[in-house]
Amino acid sequence: MTSGVILWRMQVILLDEAHARVDTTMHDIAARVAGASAFPGNLFPGEAFAQLFSSANLVLWESPSTFIQVDDGSGYPVARTPNLGATNIPPNPSLHGNKAAFRLIELDEREFLVEDRIFQSGNAIAIVHVAEPLDTLQRTLAQARQAILLILLAAAAALVVLSIVLASQISGPIAALSRAMREASSERLDVRLPPSNRSDEIGELTASFNDLLARLQEAFARERQFISDASHELKTPLTSINANAQLLLRWGDRDETVRKESLETIVNESASLAGMVNGMLTLAKADRGDAIEKEPVSLAQLASEATRGAAQRAAEKHLALAFDHGAQTPLVVGNEALLRQAIGNLIDNAIKFTPAGGVYVRIGTEADKAWVEVADTGPGIPEEELGSVFERFYRADKARSRDVPGTGLGLAIVRSIARVHDGSVTAGRAPEGGALFRITLPRLRDTLIESS
Repeated sequence: MTSGVILWRMQVILLDEAHARVDTTMHDIAARVAGASAFPGNLFPGEAFAQLFSSANLVLWESPSTFIQVDDGSGYPVARTPNLGATNIPPNPSLHGNKAAFRLIELDEREFLVEDRIFQSGNAIAIVHVAEPLDTLQRTLAQARQAILLILLAAAAALVVLSIVLASQISGPIAALSRAMREASSERLDVRLPPSNRSDEIGELTASFNDLLARLQEAFARERQFISDASHELKTPLTSINANAQLLLRWGDRDETVRKESLETIVNESASLAGMVNGMLTLAKADRGDAIEKEPVSLAQLASEATRGAAQRAAEKHLALAFDHGAQTPLVVGNEALLRQAIGNLIDNAIKFTPAGGVYVRIGTEADKAWVEVADTGPGIPEEELGSVFERFYRADKARSRDVPGTGLGLAIVRSIARVHDGSVTAGRAPEGGALFRITLPRLRDTLIESS
């Protein structure tokens, strides 16, 4: 469509130029017929008019692109330029009065632009035809059409090549992505697409796919490790229960001491198993997040209740247990039971690993966050193990792992509970010299309860 408009505009411009040239010649003839030193000699206007009927005088305006013919009043040709030869320019039936008119005609299979005009002197009438062939215009238009056609063909070829290149650039990565997706499975998540330096959607898709596989691989690795650790942790109490059950069968009726110790071991190991299973269920519940009901709760009240619940265990080890809630009690949106359990787990963990001194529970606020922290005077956590203490079944002191009561899930449960409440938990060194754990949660800034 654009090429058609260009050709049309070019034709209009060239035809306008031809009109201007023909009209200029006609105006020159009219000026000379009017008497302004028209022809050689000192002729009157009437004599200059009479010279129009002589072919010898018309050569003044003849050129390879200018053809002139003069007819008398009846339309009969009486003079012409030699370049017309025997060809006659037909009369213009639409020409009336003393005016000019343009038309397009065909002479000897050539197209001409013709201007017709009537001149009159007394009773004498001359009809002048000034014609210009449109060969040059048609050649120019033909060349323009050829040039535009070549340009269109070149553009089409370039478009095809560009489309093929773009298609290969797009289809190649997509095909690789499709192959990688077919190859990926739970047993093979190490499949990766080659890193792409593209900044378009394909590059983003490649990076997203690799990131997804990396996260899936990490998640599957964690699950496999969890299953392995759980199997190991469950194996020990089950083995102990089985061994003591066999002792009961063999010696229980004959030895009161064996019966009592075996039953106590079975009870303790069963309690350990129950605690481990409950811990796993809590982890699963915390990981589901959306199944947990939440409401505004007082963080200080939860910490206070958890501290009171651990008072007996602290007293049995002769440890000081103190709670400091400061001047304000922040509210957070959460599940009361889970948050209380998270704080209780931190307190229990501190009591277990503190041989002497005390455990200190504190709460506070920072901007739009509320926090509760538990510090102790125990040996603390080695710097290189701070990033691992929240892993399931992780124990810092492997040599004493069976001597210290617990399932190894307490801190993992704390982390899951914090995450499901859009919070976090961190481990570090306490000012008292031992370990410090802090749970940070979003707080309701406009609902603070003043401490009484």
